[in-house]
Amino acid sequence: MSATRDAVRRPPPPEPPVDGLLLAAVLILTALGLVMVYSASAVTAEARVRDQFFFLKRQLVAAGVGLGLLLAMLRLGYRRLELLAVPFLLLTVLLLLAVLVPGVGRSAGGARRWIDLGLVSFQPAEAAKVALVLYLARSLARKRDKVRIFSIGFLPHVLVTGLLVALVLAERDLGTGVVLLTLLFVMLFAGGARVSYLLGAVLLAVPIGWKLIAGTPYRMQRILAFLDPWQHREGAGFQIVESLLGIGNGGWAGQGLGDGKGKLFYLPAAHTDFIAAVVAEEAGLIGVAAVLALYGIVVWRGLRATFNASDAFGCFVALGATTLIAVQALINLAVVFGLLPTKGLTLPFVSYGGSSLMMLLAASGMLLSVSAGKGGFLRRPTPRARVPAAAGGGGR
Repeated sequence: MSATRDAVRRPPPPEPPVDGLLLAAVLILTALGLVMVYSASAVTAEARVRDQFFFLKRQLVAAGVGLGLLLAMLRLGYRRLELLAVPFLLLTVLLLLAVLVPGVGRSAGGARRWIDLGLVSFQPAEAAKVALVLYLARSLARKRDKVRIFSIGFLPHVLVTGLLVALVLAERDLGTGVVLLTLLFVMLFAGGARVSYLLGAVLLAVPIGWKLIAGTPYRMQRILAFLDPWQHREGAGFQIVESLLGIGNGGWAGQGLGDGKGKLFYLPAAHTDFIAAVVAEEAGLIGVAAVLALYGIVVWRGLRATFNASDAFGCFVALGATTLIAVQALINLAVVFGLLPTKGLTLPFVSYGGSSLMMLLAASGMLLSVSAGKGGFLRRPTPRARVPAAAGGGGR
């Protein structure tokens, strides 16, 4: 009888404060990214700045800041982020405007997208993705009973997203614009917006998107190169051709870490947008499959957190963060494998890019906070009420 009472009184084992599988997948992808950034950039960095660790050191700084943001999101708890959603959105808009100011924004590759912070450069367009997730999550959670009303549940969200898209397009960043619009579509659909409104918006966006592409020579060249890269091998198709050659050279098991040839001044942006081609060449199909499996774990656990969220805001935060990671990974890999025209999007957690890495790790912290269910990391658990001794089959 005493043993029975002890068994009843013994509290169940505490639930883990975070989703260990999700956290492990994010950390492994980040660690893999550091290895591959060094492998893909060492020769280029040595030739440019006489320091083969140049890009690795900058990525390490970004990873350290990003992990700090991840822990901060866990410590803060996703529920408190609801109060910060609008201020963060306004700050992001100001930063996007600041980038366009000569002397403040820094240009590279014909685009003005960065603010120089010394050791690292910050790209406000990356913050815009997280800011939009938080804004949409807050707004949809508060308007969930009125989402089907055009003037309340649809138009305001389209206008805010449209402002962000217009600002990133002014920076010549079509890829981020596509990600922002995809986030809007997915979250409005999940929030219960009328399908007719969504389809109407898509039909309206198609001619606008075509005008943006056809009216810009370099974007039109990318479309032509996508349709027939070998015909444009010496021009706009050079990058995708070299990417495909590297992927084919990798075979099943790859050439070995550090032994890829594409990064030796053949493949432009080898350590940034096209780092997946280096992974494929050095680790082969097996390595690519492992990377896809890690992204699959992130998406699976992210959707699990979405469905198990204890409130509407947490549900939309988890959905937005998961969609952000999944869509960006899908677009990047599709470009590298020649399934989409070339766009300037990083491979989440893996590509070189400090702003992207920091913001995606922050988004992962938000996702982990939702998956924890209680909104905070390492908080003191609520004391459990003692079970009366009578429940164990008898009193003293």
